[in-house]
Amino acid sequence: MAWFNCSTKSLVIFFIISAIPIAYIISVERAKPTTHVYRYHSSGWFRECAKWDDLHRRFIVSLFEGGVAQVQMPDGHFPDTVLEETLLVREAELAGNASLGIAVDGRRNRVLVANADVIGNRYSSLVAYDLSTWRRLFLTQLTVPGTGDEKSFANDVAVDEEGNAYVTDTRGSKIWKVGVNGEILSTIRSPLFTPKEWYKTFVGLNGIVYHPNGYLLVIHTFSGNLFKIELKKGGVVEVKAVKLVGRGKVLLFGDGLELISATQLVVAGNPYGGRLVESSDEWETSTITGKYAGPAYRIATAATVKDGKVYINHLLGMGYPSTHALVEAVFSPY
Repeated sequence: MAWFNCSTKSLVIFFIISAIPIAYIISVERAKPTTHVYRYHSSGWFRECAKWDDLHRRFIVSLFEGGVAQVQMPDGHFPDTVLEETLLVREAELAGNASLGIAVDGRRNRVLVANADVIGNRYSSLVAYDLSTWRRLFLTQLTVPGTGDEKSFANDVAVDEEGNAYVTDTRGSKIWKVGVNGEILSTIRSPLFTPKEWYKTFVGLNGIVYHPNGYLLVIHTFSGNLFKIELKKGGVVEVKAVKLVGRGKVLLFGDGLELISATQLVVAGNPYGGRLVESSDEWETSTITGKYAGPAYRIATAATVKDGKVYINHLLGMGYPSTHALVEAVFSPY
């Protein structure tokens, strides 16, 4: 998910784009892609996250200008057809905040969306909507403006089997636990979430997923550390750093996460596009086994699985009208 505050984000985007010749970008955009790509027209330039909603056969997309949209998959879709983004909900109450990480909770027919004040880091919230009617189920403010709360940046969200949500705070490197009806239950903190090196603290906890065996996996963007958070009875948690073995020792600039099986995790993020990480011991240790290099100038931010295939969401749209790309990630050996 989003891995920087506004000023850092602007600088990173500027340097990435300025370092890549425009002619190269044009040639890549016009070339036949090596893997499958879903392209869609959009009303905005920035799309932080897209998740596949299998029941309704569509991608749910978060809007950086605030709100949620869908990209419907029509019957008989042809690969070269450019799809259309359709706005589903935008709330005046959330105006001025970006919609970022998404979790589709199919069991309860709802979607959860993290929202944040990208510029000032003064507001963070979690909102839930019914996937059929788009009726708001709850809106939970995680920090409240004007109350002296610390600055925060709600970034990504995961849901456990009981419907509890876990929202990462990239600014404060903590995790809010929110109950199924929107009540704040607790805040997960750990000294492990704060690297010793000061320059690794600028962008903290980011992508998060819930593992079906009852624990969380979360990435720290600037340190590259992957954490396992055991969720025990009575609200007790145990935080461990997942040890990476093999060639890759850290997952630097990791952003969005997606589990594709109990033993395989996709880490989206630039400049790598996507990395495949595997574990055979319940994520006590792991190994980077695959890599995917997509269009780096579009900035990979999230991953999702559709019909058994991994697709990488990219932040930046290109052209006019803005065209976004969900690119199939085919991993080569790391």
